[in-house]
Amino acid sequence: MSDTLTRLAEVLEARKGAAPDSSYVASLYHKGLNKILEKVGEESIETIIAAKDAAVSGDYSDVIYETADLWFHSLVMLASLGQHPQAVLDELDRRFGLSGHAEKAARKPDLTE
Repeated sequence: MSDTLTRLAEVLEARKGAAPDSSYVASLYHKGLNKILEKVGEESIETIIAAKDAAVSGDYSDVIYETADLWFHSLVMLASLGQHPQAVLDELDRRFGLSGHAEKAARKPDLTE
């Protein structure tokens, strides 16, 4: 699985120096972080809608498609910030064996909750 993420990270990194009209990713980088974040938000909403539809219909094709879009745009966001997908995998590995409640309690208090 991480081979796919590694290959994708390499492509995303290579697109950083490309002309904006040469690829979709290069155009996103050229438009800047706010546009990339807008795409992450858009794909999040589309994923939520697809999941709700799948729960009713039993057809999961759209939720898989939209989740792929969400993951992809999240990887573009990370790359634009100079981060590699391995950092996310490392964080997920770190959480193995931790209770979700314990992990959340160990974080700084969120005053908005």
